[in-house]
Amino acid sequence: MSWNPGDKVRVKQRTGEYIAEVLEIHDTKLLVKVLAVTKYPQQGDLHTSYEVDVPLFHQRPALSYLEKFMAPVSAVIRYNGEVPEYKESVRIAMESEMDKLRKMAAWAQRCLTELEAMHKETFTNPK
Repeated sequence: MSWNPGDKVRVKQRTGEYIAEVLEIHDTKLLVKVLAVTKYPQQGDLHTSYEVDVPLFHQRPALSYLEKFMAPVSAVIRYNGEVPEYKESVRIAMESEMDKLRKMAAWAQRCLTELEAMHKETFTNPK
């Protein structure tokens, strides 16, 4: 795919995803600037997922408005939609991530309740 300065793209950067504008083309990478956030970055230690007792539990903010970074061409998808206002896009992405985590916590709690019930039934009833 051919890229030109000014093209709007969706690009993953670390654990977040952004709408960005292409500024420069460098062989297999593009210099882009952030215009909006579509997925808020994941929190915590990426090397030990779902662990809370780690030496450093990372707090990752989204990239800043107009922040520039180099993105591999393979991580870039053309974006043809309307670009939302940056701060509003951060709010929506952050709230979506929070909702996802709340649902995961509720699901985990229900799984634990069901497993505890099966454990009790399995190991307290002589058969």
